[in-house]
Amino acid sequence: MRLTPEIPVLRRWRSWAVAVLIAEISWFALLRPRTSAAGTLFVLALLPLAVVGYVYLMVAVSAYLADRRWDFRLRQMIVLMLGLSVGCFVFSLLWVAKVHFENEIG
Repeated sequence: MRLTPEIPVLRRWRSWAVAVLIAEISWFALLRPRTSAAGTLFVLALLPLAVVGYVYLMVAVSAYLADRRWDFRLRQMIVLMLGLSVGCFVFSLLWVAKVHFENEIG
């Protein structure tokens, strides 16, 4: 009996596709854009893809750090800082969307 699945989570495309779909739905539910301009909607749709890509990168770095023989507290601090950087990244994308698309967002 194996404790881990055959395919690592970073290589399962369905889970990342579901993450992108959830990010897109949540993003548009949060922003509630009033515009029907294709360019604005396209740019707003690309922002969650950047977030999911950044989260993927942070998960890959965390998986890489798990195999290192560093001190446990050092690895824990690095993963904590990576998680905080994801939060700052999401906050900055919300701020950019608010500043640049203030008239189109309800």
